[in-house]
Amino acid sequence: MPAPGDSSGLDPWVRGLLRCPVTGAELVDAVGPDGEPELRSTDPDRPLAYPVRDGVPVLLEDEARGF
Repeated sequence: MPAPGDSSGLDPWVRGLLRCPVTGAELVDAVGPDGEPELRSTDPDRPLAYPVRDGVPVLLEDEARGF
């Protein structure tokens, strides 16, 4: 079961394994401008956010948005 405050809906151990496919940076839980969960890269030089759809992170560069 996801931890409280975990907007992605992923178990913490699973989310902890995921990395940005573009930069390799750690991903953190966030909420996008549309109110939907997303994972954000912690890379300060190339900040990217990836959508989480139906509890599944979409870690594709084409789906990422800058923030």
